[in-house]
Amino acid sequence: MAGSLPAHETQVRVRYGEVDRMGVVYHGHYLVYFEQGRTELLRSLGVTYRAVEDAGTLLVVVDTGARYYLPARYDDLLTVSTRLVDFGRIRMRFEYEVSRDGDRLATGHTVLASTDSEGRPKRLPADLLERMNSL
Repeated sequence: MAGSLPAHETQVRVRYGEVDRMGVVYHGHYLVYFEQGRTELLRSLGVTYRAVEDAGTLLVVVDTGARYYLPARYDDLLTVSTRLVDFGRIRMRFEYEVSRDGDRLATGHTVLASTDSEGRPKRLPADLLERMNSL
């Protein structure tokens, strides 16, 4: 994964409802895994989505992408490595790698923008920026 900031790892177990008729994790579920990784990375910084939202800031996904290499299947234990690779006053870019037993299954990215409740751009909270700068 690109960037020099440390990755945060989250474990995810594939649930039966996440696989398709072929027994493979449906591609859209990787975005959910990315969200879990991102949420836990922020939590590791002492920040929760709930606290950010309660303070009047929404973090909305404005760009995403994924690339798939190997299939994941029901009951696999996956590792989601999440890295904050870039951030500014309004946007943050995260990159992800999903693996199983050291094998890369998928990679991806999301870009989040900070907005107010009406969807207008808003600066990221100062305490969040401070915590991200500490990485």
